[in-house]
Amino acid sequence: MLLTLPPSIYDLEIYKITGINAPPLGLATIAAVLENAGHKVRVIDTPTLKMDFPEWLSEVKAWKPDVVGLSMLTPAAPKGYEAAKLVKRELGDGVVVIAGGTHVTPMYEEALRNGIDVVVRGEGELTTLDLIRVLENNGLSASELKKVRGIAFKEDGKTVITPTRPFIRNLDELPWPARHLLPMDKYTLFNKPIPLAHVMASRGCPYGCVYCITSYFWGRRIRFRSAKNVADEVQYLVEKYGAKQVVFSDDELAVNRKFVYDFVKELKERGLDVPFSCGSRVDHVDKDYLKFLYENGCNAIYFGVESGSQATIDKIGKKITLEQAEKAFRWVKELGGFASGAFILGFPWETIDDMKRTVDFAIRLDPSYAQFTVLTPYPGTPLYNYALQHNLIEDWNWEHYTTVKPVMRGFHFTKEQAGKMLTYAYRKFYVRFGFIAREIRAGRFKDIASIITKELFSWIKDFVLGR
Repeated sequence: MLLTLPPSIYDLEIYKITGINAPPLGLATIAAVLENAGHKVRVIDTPTLKMDFPEWLSEVKAWKPDVVGLSMLTPAAPKGYEAAKLVKRELGDGVVVIAGGTHVTPMYEEALRNGIDVVVRGEGELTTLDLIRVLENNGLSASELKKVRGIAFKEDGKTVITPTRPFIRNLDELPWPARHLLPMDKYTLFNKPIPLAHVMASRGCPYGCVYCITSYFWGRRIRFRSAKNVADEVQYLVEKYGAKQVVFSDDELAVNRKFVYDFVKELKERGLDVPFSCGSRVDHVDKDYLKFLYENGCNAIYFGVESGSQATIDKIGKKITLEQAEKAFRWVKELGGFASGAFILGFPWETIDDMKRTVDFAIRLDPSYAQFTVLTPYPGTPLYNYALQHNLIEDWNWEHYTTVKPVMRGFHFTKEQAGKMLTYAYRKFYVRFGFIAREIRAGRFKDIASIITKELFSWIKDFVLGR
């Protein structure tokens, strides 16, 4: 089986602006499950390899797979559908094309109209394993496919949706990602080869923010692996690949204090002096906890603040307060730690002045790094349904759903104004003498300036020159 990201997606903003390439842990974990069951698997990480369609097709033909599995985020969907049709045209209908991921899970009808034979809905490891067993023994037999939980397919032109598969309760039962199938020497940070260990310790989120797919794809119950299992994986990555930094891909790792305490203890007992970065919520930290994190290997924390309006925060289901955000960033400064803040511009009910107040709030918090994005209505979220209901979406090109290009208007602003506000936010936050002086002293300014320059150039090209 061939598992792959769509070709020619390396030029999307999510890759080209940041210079950050992260391994496709989801595909690699599915690959590990299949390998453990005796299947021959290959993984192609197309954005990291900067692989275009001709090169990708050549690799696919050389591999001669019976099944091609595509993983699709929303901005990668058009290229994914194009790839599926290309496989059918070049390799024949004997090759089965399946797809999974956060886009096709809610948009399975769209996927089945665009060259996909079977959609894997939601958490993919066990569903894909069951599906491959059926395809191996019975092909695309509808009667047999109906026995696989968590998929969608066509039977006589009608869509069949099988019962939803329960989430995996004990994540320790899953094997670690099959990193031997990935180009581990090519993952970068700020376009520099840095030996990073990307690890996912949990799945799910109980909060259900209206714009975020996490709760709706991974579930409203947060599930953590054991600290020992994660520490075992980190030790393997240090010893096998020389990892110098652990990057947790979880949205809210620090929410689970017991896990964090146990994980730190595991690292110390093994003599592993490897720093890590993680996400958290401003309402789940206090000064003592932050002090523990910074003193025990955590060198960066990522907080989602989202807005400078309490009314907006309440409306989107974030369940934090502005005061909690102010306290969290004040404690970070008092401790001399590094923390970034994420902010979203363009909630439908906002005015231009509301967005400016969010930028001003970000400046008041003064995080080490601020990420500004435009609100994007991803399929599968309540926001998407809200935007449909109020006819707010103006751009249906999924490739633009990167949180950098605005795709929807608000009740009081145009799509174009939202884009200009994003440029305004970055310019106002970063072109400050105090910020620049601080980053120069910390030795970080060159790397951050590189990203900001790329972002500003991209937005000037798109919104000022009208391209």
